[in-house]
Amino acid sequence: MDHLRQQDPALAELISREARRQASVLRMIPSENYASHAVLEATGSCLSNKYSEGYAHFRYYQGQEFIDRIEDLAVERATTLFGAEHANLQPYSGSPANMAVYFGLLKPGDRVMGMDLSAGGHLTHGAKVSFSGKFYQVRQYGLDPSTQLIDYEAARRLAKEWQPRLIFTGASSYPRVIDFAAFRSIADEVGAYLVADISHISGLCLSGDHPHPLPQVDVVTTTTHKLLRGPRGGMILCRGALGPKIDKAVFPGLQGGPHNHVTAAIAVALGEAARPEYAEYCHQVVKNARALAQGLREREFSLITGGTDNHLVLIDATALGLTGKILAVALEEAGIVANANKIPFDPRPADDPSGLRLGTPALTTRGFKEAEMDQVADMIHQVSRNTSRPEVLAKIKARVETLCAQFPAPGLPE
Repeated sequence: MDHLRQQDPALAELISREARRQASVLRMIPSENYASHAVLEATGSCLSNKYSEGYAHFRYYQGQEFIDRIEDLAVERATTLFGAEHANLQPYSGSPANMAVYFGLLKPGDRVMGMDLSAGGHLTHGAKVSFSGKFYQVRQYGLDPSTQLIDYEAARRLAKEWQPRLIFTGASSYPRVIDFAAFRSIADEVGAYLVADISHISGLCLSGDHPHPLPQVDVVTTTTHKLLRGPRGGMILCRGALGPKIDKAVFPGLQGGPHNHVTAAIAVALGEAARPEYAEYCHQVVKNARALAQGLREREFSLITGGTDNHLVLIDATALGLTGKILAVALEEAGIVANANKIPFDPRPADDPSGLRLGTPALTTRGFKEAEMDQVADMIHQVSRNTSRPEVLAKIKARVETLCAQFPAPGLPE
């Protein structure tokens, strides 16, 4: 960042400090990861200079010769990698991608079904505080209280009663496999579009660690960061017949010019995800999550559903006599960064929920394996017993920094 240091040393210093923070802590928020140097270089390239309203070969501005080829390459990689008939890589992130699906397939006021936020769903799947809950009529399905797993039969009964035009599946804090075939059956019974938001599990769907949503669903949405380790962006994959509706919803319906530097970086990430080593990475993400869950269970933590099938673990902090927020703050003081999260049937508010959400994607990118995850479980255990003892948290933080030094973070300055 030589030029930035000369032009704006204050900002350069803040960025440098953030890089050092990312390198020296255990980043365990499931939606965070480390992008490669190649992805970061594309994101910070001269492509940020270019305006390109429209789609490849159908632009409203001139000077698109290389921009069109970049978007073509990114779309080709996306459709090939995911086995999709059509791909749109222009959404600015996951929530705008989901908004485009609503906008393209529905009319305001249409009926929708999505997973309840407290059950593990996402804001854009119909939460009242989201556009999805404000502009559409939404009923939400949830979990079986006895198993904490998706109650597919209850969802089927709700769909028959509600007759939604669209059903959203996918989650942001659900640690188990989602049965896309079961949702396909429900959607067919009521004549609804079926959309799968795989933002959290996209890589696992590619590696076979989680069922792939295609061809079971009509539309797939995903972020391009998280497990894909790309830039912060969004992507919509769909059946070819729905492509024109989706494209018109993204542009001109919701957005102007795409972020060409992000499109290029997405192409880089998709190229990386097509390599055999990426599948091995995803396999290890799941192994690490299961090892973390086992380590926590052995230390008498209460886990939602008792464990995990994917990349995340959800803890009931109230079983420790804490709240999710208290535990998250104490963990950060000890160099372990996670997030407080609502748990199923949580009586506590969203800003101070009962749960804590932990993920393994970023640690796995650094090279952590099962043995390191047991050490992480032990440090989380020590923090949970000493949340109000700064001197103990400081010792754990030193232990974290020693562990991090053994596994340099990709994409960051050495």
